[in-house]
Amino acid sequence: MERHVFIVGSKGIPANYGGYETFVEYLTKYRRNENIHYHVACKTKDKSKRYSHFIHNNADCFHVFVPNIGSAQAIYYDVAALNYSVKYAKDHQIEQPIFYILACRIGPFMQSIVKRVHSIGGKVYVNPDGHEWMRAKWSLPIRKYWKLSEKLMVKYADLLICDSQNIEKYIKSVYKKFKPKTTFIAYGSDVKKSTLSENDPKLVEWFDRYNIKPNEYYLIVGRFVPENNYEVMIREFIRSSTNKDLVIITNVERNKFFNKLKEKTNFESDDRIKFVGTVYELELLKKIRESAYAYLHGHSVGGTNPSLLEALASTKINLLFDVGFNREVGKEGALYWNSNPGSLFKLINKVDNLSINAIQNLDQKSTQRILSKYSWSSIIENYEKCFTEVK
Repeated sequence: MERHVFIVGSKGIPANYGGYETFVEYLTKYRRNENIHYHVACKTKDKSKRYSHFIHNNADCFHVFVPNIGSAQAIYYDVAALNYSVKYAKDHQIEQPIFYILACRIGPFMQSIVKRVHSIGGKVYVNPDGHEWMRAKWSLPIRKYWKLSEKLMVKYADLLICDSQNIEKYIKSVYKKFKPKTTFIAYGSDVKKSTLSENDPKLVEWFDRYNIKPNEYYLIVGRFVPENNYEVMIREFIRSSTNKDLVIITNVERNKFFNKLKEKTNFESDDRIKFVGTVYELELLKKIRESAYAYLHGHSVGGTNPSLLEALASTKINLLFDVGFNREVGKEGALYWNSNPGSLFKLINKVDNLSINAIQNLDQKSTQRILSKYSWSSIIENYEKCFTEVK
């Protein structure tokens, strides 16, 4: 039987940069089962493109116009995309469609959406992502909204597809009274080396611009938000005795958080600390990861983090903040630190003196973690199985 899957919640494909977008790119590009037809919502600010369709990776993609309405944009986008998708499925008499919603943003609308989907013989699946309501960037009322939204989406979804076993455990225990139906399918990564060579002009120019030397830097890649533990990582790095740089690739804004960080850590007085902005070119970013001495991962909120998978696949040594989500992914292929003073700086000093054998051992183990548990081919296979085995 043919199966139509409508994917809502990513910014769309072709993927630019972002976890959900990359996921949808891979899912559609490497589709194996030709009986599955993907329909992908793509966000646009261009009103003239509204609900126009185009083909990418053999998927039917459609534009959803989103007006500039501040932080409510994401909610508006998901609801508008779902309304259009349900109408499209009904108009085209699609049998047993699946509507797969990425993230828990539209809880208050969920009951009526699910009712409409069920009326045309469809199902609603949800990827609950991480704990959006725990993110420090949100004000208290917004955090309360995210928590309520999560609760309602768990309550009404036909199936929750969790990309982390820790998230699945959390949903089953916190929302036990709803008897949620869940399954675990991880997020993916690949272990292919960057196509750039050591002396590629792009790479050489990037190193020269920031006065960075290959294998002589620790690397951080992640969103510039408090829950990614920038303060701890910078403070502890400053305390360490390493001669290497700390290269930070992030969307740094000279905002309140940045100024507070500067004040608390005094990082500007340490020329090893280098904020270098963002790198959107994927092959260049991969080569920068491969050329790092080690990677620091401070994420404390969320499920399986894409930047962690990329680091485990590309960087030889990975130092991870010790929470369930990170340990579940890194296992014995990484080293761990916590927020206690001294934990990270002692680890950096130790890592600075690792033997070549010890480094190679960690490198092999981290790469093996990706190959055995997080390869895109097995994840796509699991998704296709999940979409075709609808009860």
